[in-house]
Amino acid sequence: MAVKNKRLFKRAQKHIPSGVNSPVRAFRAVGGEPFFIKRGKGPFVWDENGRRYLDFCASWGPLIFGHAPEGLLKRLARDMKKGTSFGAPTAGEVELAGRIHTFFPAIEKCRLVSSGTEAVMSAIRLARGFTGRKKIIKIDGGYHGHVDSMLVKAGSGGATFGTPDSAGVPEELAALTLTIPFNDFEALDKVLRREKKSIAAFILEPVPANMGVVPPAADYLKRVSHWCDDHGVLLIFDEVITGFRLAKGGAQEVYGIRPDLTCLGKIIGGGLPLAVFGGRADIMDKLAPEGPVYQAGTLSGNPLAVSAALWVLDELEKNNFHKNLNAKAQKFFDGIHRMIADYALPAVLNTAGSMFTLFFTPDPVTDYASAKKADARRYARFFHHCAGQGLYFAPSQFEANFISAAHTEPLLNRALEVIDEALEN
Repeated sequence: MAVKNKRLFKRAQKHIPSGVNSPVRAFRAVGGEPFFIKRGKGPFVWDENGRRYLDFCASWGPLIFGHAPEGLLKRLARDMKKGTSFGAPTAGEVELAGRIHTFFPAIEKCRLVSSGTEAVMSAIRLARGFTGRKKIIKIDGGYHGHVDSMLVKAGSGGATFGTPDSAGVPEELAALTLTIPFNDFEALDKVLRREKKSIAAFILEPVPANMGVVPPAADYLKRVSHWCDDHGVLLIFDEVITGFRLAKGGAQEVYGIRPDLTCLGKIIGGGLPLAVFGGRADIMDKLAPEGPVYQAGTLSGNPLAVSAALWVLDELEKNNFHKNLNAKAQKFFDGIHRMIADYALPAVLNTAGSMFTLFFTPDPVTDYASAKKADARRYARFFHHCAGQGLYFAPSQFEANFISAAHTEPLLNRALEVIDEALEN
C-alpha cells in the first residue's frame, strides 16, 4: 500500500477503533489495508497517494449521479448561506414530503431522519406501537442498520428465535426478532402458525443487497404482502438501498407492492445524511405529539440535506433517467455473464437494476445460506487484481456494487477488460 495511506491507517488506529468508522471499511473481508479517499469526481475517486479508481462502491449506494455533480454543488453552495441547521420546520421539508409521496404513493405521510438505521429503528417502534405486538420477522442475512433488535442471526430450522449477533445486545431483546430464509414462503407461514398474534411486522429489503444482491423469486413479494394483510402484520420495506435505485418508486414500483411502511435513505440525500420513514397515514399519525409513539431528532429535516434531496428528485425525473441507467448497466452485466460462460467459471452474477454482486460459487444464490457458500478468498483475489488496475469494488464478497450515471460506456468497456483479465487468471 502507498506510504501515505499506510501512515494514515497507522495514525487512525491510535484514535479510531480499528482505524475506521464502519467495520467493512477496514478491508478485513479482503485483506490488506484500506484506501484513504482524498476526493471524488464523476465516476472516480482518488486516494491519498493520488491513485485514481473507477468507483463501483459509490459510497455504498447513494451516489447514483457519481461524485460531486456540479448541479448539487451549486445548490448546496447557494443554500448553505441561509444556514446549516435550524431545529425548526422549514418550507423545504414540506415540499420534500410531498414529492416523496409522488414517487412512493404508499408513503402517505413521512418523517425525515438522518440515517437508515434511525429510519428502521423508528419504523419498528411505530409498528409495535400501532399493533400492540412485540415480535418482528426479518430475513436471515438481512441487514437493517445497527439497530439492537435487528442484529440477530438465524439458528437452525425454518424460523428461530433470534440470538444476538453482536455483544451488547441483550438476549431478551434479540428473542423478539424471528429470522427466516429469504424466498421461502413456507418458512413465513410456519412462523404464523407458531406465533399467531404476537407479530407486529415483517421487515425486509425487497431485493436484499447486504448479503450481496439477491433478487426475489417470482411472486414471493406478492405472497408476502397478501400474508401480512390477511394476518394484520405490518409489511415494512427497507428500501434504503433499492429506493430511487431500481426505479423512481423503488422496488415497490417494480414489483407492484404497497407496503404499510417504507424506509428510504442513501440516494435521497445525494451523499448527505438523510433518511425517511413513512407509510399509511393512520399508522404515521400514531407518532408524537398527536400519538403515543415517540420519535425525535435534532438534525431531522436538516435544511442542507433537504436541499440536496430536492435536487436529487428533480434529476431523477429527467430524460428517462432509470431506463437509460438500467440499460447501460445491463450491457455491462451481459459482458460479465459472457465471461463466466466462456471461462466456465464457478461464479454467478446477481443483478437488479443498476446494482450487482459477483458471487464466486457455481450454484444459484437465492438466500443467505447459498450466498455464504461463495468463495470469499477468491473474491479477495479478484478485488485486489481489479484495484491494482484502477477499479474499486466493494471490499467484501457479500455487498452490492453500483453503476452510476457518471459511468460512461468507454469506461465500462475498460472495466470489462480488467474484469476479463481477473477472471481469466
